Amino acid sequence: MDDSNPAIQFDERGQCNCCRDALARRPSEWWPGPEGEMRMAQLVEHLKERGKGQTYDAMIGLSGGIDSAYLAHLASRQHGLRLLAVHVDGGWNSEPAVANIESIVRGLDIDFHTHVIEWHEMRDLQVAFLKAAVLNQDMPQDHAFFATLYRTAARFGIRDFLSGVNFASESIVPPNFGYPSIDGRHIRAIHNLFGKSSLESYPIMGVWEYLWMTRARRQLTIHRPLNFIQYDKQSAQAQLKTIYGWRDYGGKHSESRFTKFYQDIYLPRKFGFDKRRLHLSSLIVAGQMTREAALAELSEPPITEQQIKRDIKFVAKKLGVTPTELIELVDAPARQHADYPNNLHLFNASRDLKTLLRASFTRGKQ
Repeated sequence: MDDSNPAIQFDERGQCNCCRDALARRPSEWWPGPEGEMRMAQLVEHLKERGKGQTYDAMIGLSGGIDSAYLAHLASRQHGLRLLAVHVDGGWNSEPAVANIESIVRGLDIDFHTHVIEWHEMRDLQVAFLKAAVLNQDMPQDHAFFATLYRTAARFGIRDFLSGVNFASESIVPPNFGYPSIDGRHIRAIHNLFGKSSLESYPIMGVWEYLWMTRARRQLTIHRPLNFIQYDKQSAQAQLKTIYGWRDYGGKHSESRFTKFYQDIYLPRKFGFDKRRLHLSSLIVAGQMTREAALAELSEPPITEQQIKRDIKFVAKKLGVTPTELIELVDAPARQHADYPNNLHLFNASRDLKTLLRASFTRGKQ
């Protein structure tokens, strides 16, 4: 990590508060030993019991990235779970990602549901977000995924979702970093201000639908099975390559061409933030990389100048703007998400209430 975020502080040993927090959480979030095996066995038994009489035991997201692909392999081939794989196509899949999805679905012989976002709507919304100059440019893609996820679960009567989010490679979260992609009011507000056409079919989930799905109806219970194993990305990649011919697409989350642009160009250039710091710090906390190796990797830029020019040209053409116009959007002064209408206070209140209830329940058991 570095001090680009004022909320990140370092002690006399050079360790930041984010890493200290992750190390403190590690015993209660990651079980790569016998306890993990027990938890995995209990989860599989629970899902198979709940899936009796149903078509599926659980749903899984499939992006073409390593985490979700390995999770599909683990759940289906190793534990025999009947999965419905869901993919939201926002128009930015890299060619290796498409090939990976196809090889995993065919290799595991699992059912696959894909939802394609109307490209002219996605393009208009993403240009609107670039004009808004806010931090979370992945929000249009991520919100569409979350909304589609819950609605697909309701449609197929599925109650459990297996998430590829994992402690080993994603444990570091700086304080006050990012913005919740589930805020549909924020999506509409930014699009109303900067969009040119209407959003007729883009899946927007409002706060009340979200609370109904997650708090009242409890449509989905989200599980993170990769936290029950010694999950190592390099090892997982080697296995998938051998079994399914899995193809590498570059850095973390670069299976989406837009996310690659966002992480490699937009964030460093507009906010002075290199997201590799989160990923590499997570690997250090997991004991899968040394600090020296991470610093050596960070001493090199995320991509070359030639790659920057190539990616800007590609993204600009997809979005219907010129490379010069895209660079001007990236270089425009940054704005805060709070500058635009939002429902962040409701999501924070819901989160705080959930935390309070969980703490009360825990105290009640003691």
